[in-house]
Amino acid sequence: MRNIMTIMLMLISVSTLFANEIIGDWHGMLDLSGMKLRLVFHIEADGDGLKATFDSPDQGAFGLPVSKVSYEAPWLELETTSPIIKYSGELKNGVIEGTFNQAGFEAKLDMKREVMEKPVFVRPQEPQKPYPYKVKDLKFKNKQAGIKLAGTLTLPKTKGKHPAVILISGSGPQDRNEELLGHKPFWVIADYLTRQGIAVLRFDDRGVGKSQGDFASATTQDFATDVASAVKYLKSRKDIGKIGLVGHSEGGVIAPMVATQMPEVNFIVLLAGTGVRGDQLLLLQQEAIWKAEDTDEEDIEKSMYVNRNIFAMIMAEQDVTLLQEQIRNFLNKSITDGMINIPEGYTPEDVVTQAVAETTNPWMLYFIRHDPALVLQKVKIPVLALIGTNDLQVPPKENLSGIQAALELAGNKDFKLVELEGLNHLFQTCETGHPSEYARIEETFSPQALEIMSDWIKQKGAMK
Repeated sequence: MRNIMTIMLMLISVSTLFANEIIGDWHGMLDLSGMKLRLVFHIEADGDGLKATFDSPDQGAFGLPVSKVSYEAPWLELETTSPIIKYSGELKNGVIEGTFNQAGFEAKLDMKREVMEKPVFVRPQEPQKPYPYKVKDLKFKNKQAGIKLAGTLTLPKTKGKHPAVILISGSGPQDRNEELLGHKPFWVIADYLTRQGIAVLRFDDRGVGKSQGDFASATTQDFATDVASAVKYLKSRKDIGKIGLVGHSEGGVIAPMVATQMPEVNFIVLLAGTGVRGDQLLLLQQEAIWKAEDTDEEDIEKSMYVNRNIFAMIMAEQDVTLLQEQIRNFLNKSITDGMINIPEGYTPEDVVTQAVAETTNPWMLYFIRHDPALVLQKVKIPVLALIGTNDLQVPPKENLSGIQAALELAGNKDFKLVELEGLNHLFQTCETGHPSEYARIEETFSPQALEIMSDWIKQKGAMK
């Protein structure tokens, strides 16, 4: 009996030793067609097993759950469910040599103990010191949400009241610079406008950077209360005159929502703002991107069929539990009928679970059901709407038409719509507009768009 116990103890010791060599933080750089993103795995002991979380710091995402951790020396496997990501690698000489797989996309990803520096990009428009204006870091309260939001106010050095704008970010967790793929578009916009005599307030989304709150549970409507709090803050300052809102993408949905509720808002700028309901926008966006990728027409038709049906269910059913069951049943049938392709390395259950989670979270349900045109029909103040001709995420034809029709129904006599040739969703000069180009383009924000926006804001923000 003693010999058996000794063998068991030896086995336990060996198992613990192997587990210890994988415990800790692992850092890697994912290369997505020239777009570099840092990933960090945090692996911990969990009883007799292991648990893990991961970060994508360049996307502002931290502490994301890992649903499965398996380590049988020297092989490590990690899996997440939302989004569905699989990583497998072999530990060799202190390095995990592995492969990253998401939705069928596969890339080599080696993980090391050493912390990796943020990837360096050539961004010639990024502002450099010294700045010819005042820069003030600050915090303001959203009393309704019970949180404090952190931001930066850039102010002209001249005395008196200045026209001011609040920058409202697009979807996803964004910091005050709306930093994305090495670009800082809101920093570039703030620098340009402030040099033109316009004060600019930009702030970290709730739960991002130095702002309090929970981003994951918030909807577009919640973000609108954050912007309303920023308006109240600016209104309290004696050096601020007229106040405008500049919203990019989802921010262009939020700006009209706030403007219709707050008479303190004097004008709004929509940068790739939307004019059609959320479900219609997503269908337009998906089709445009798939076509740009030369996706097979039959596959596009199948995917559009699936998405149209899911969106119809979301519009019809308000009970989330029933809705999730309906979507799950529909997806399982669609897989059986050959309407959905299962990516290599994934199971049908993986695909269904992720689709249900992504389409029924609070933010997505609100976004799909929300019709910005109904809000724009109430906007009476001056509006400037800019969209690039190569915008695949907010296609210009349908959205500018929707914005125009809504403002005309509002009886608004003071609006300007501009379609900018050759610009993408981030207002970069581009070739195709596909999101894969964003990181590779050195330009952060079109000088033409900056000039149009600045001239218009100075006109509408002038004190009478």
